[in-house]
Amino acid sequence: MNPTGIQVSLRRGDVTAQIAQVGASLRALRIGDVDLISPYPLDRPTPGCSGVVLAPWPNRIRDGRWSDDGTDRQLAITEPKFGNASHGLLRFTAYEIEQTDASATLRATIVPQTGYPYLIETSVTYALTDDGVAVTHTLTNRSETAAPVALGTHPYVTIGDVDAHDLVLRVPASTAFETDERMLPTGTRPVEAALRDGIRLGDAKLDTGFTDLARDPDGRVRHSLTAPDGRRLTLWQGEGFDFVQVYTATNYPGHDLAVAIEPMTAPADAFNSGVGVRRLAPGETWTLDWGISLG
Repeated sequence: MNPTGIQVSLRRGDVTAQIAQVGASLRALRIGDVDLISPYPLDRPTPGCSGVVLAPWPNRIRDGRWSDDGTDRQLAITEPKFGNASHGLLRFTAYEIEQTDASATLRATIVPQTGYPYLIETSVTYALTDDGVAVTHTLTNRSETAAPVALGTHPYVTIGDVDAHDLVLRVPASTAFETDERMLPTGTRPVEAALRDGIRLGDAKLDTGFTDLARDPDGRVRHSLTAPDGRRLTLWQGEGFDFVQVYTATNYPGHDLAVAIEPMTAPADAFNSGVGVRRLAPGETWTLDWGISLG
């Protein structure tokens, strides 16, 4: 069996995608023969959380400990290197799948467990568009009390027929999070104008969270990678996604350089700071969306 489970193939005209059952991961997106998601071999587990849905929190929780409205909780430590609980509780879950030719909905339930005593139904729908993909997430609280939730996703984006070093990255953020040696926030600082104006990816070294994101009139934040020939990949994030993590990787399989642009509803250690965390009432559903296009 493939280590990432069933592989869901989608097609709409020249746009194709592949979704991995484990983690509901967007593992491939192409227009014609141009990759928009950095591919990795089918016979290996998902590297670097590539494309995975991060719920009920993205990023890290310090020591796996958090205060739940006055009650101390202890999560499993899933990032031993830094001693943190990392990227939620669904990273290695095999989702249930429904699909058509051009879209797929994957569902998984977060069950009450050590450090998180809540029942949350989740879904993610990947729907191909004429120029990429639109993604919709839902979280529904099936607990008897209000449940704290946050969500993120972890796509590695590219314009696959261009050397990644020559792509120009733009992130429309005004504030960056400073972090300690465990990649946990210690404060904030202004973002250099170069990142908003565009920086050559080969000159960037980032594992940084950002906020104060500039939204366009339609309410979307748009990050981009631009090729020397003018083609532009856009990753947009809708209302509720008020944070983004950008990570440049030099150890992604088959790639000298890869970049993850990760829409998030909350920053690192949010269960302790409370920043960006939403408490869903019993029965309440939260819907969020983001997407990728090439133009």
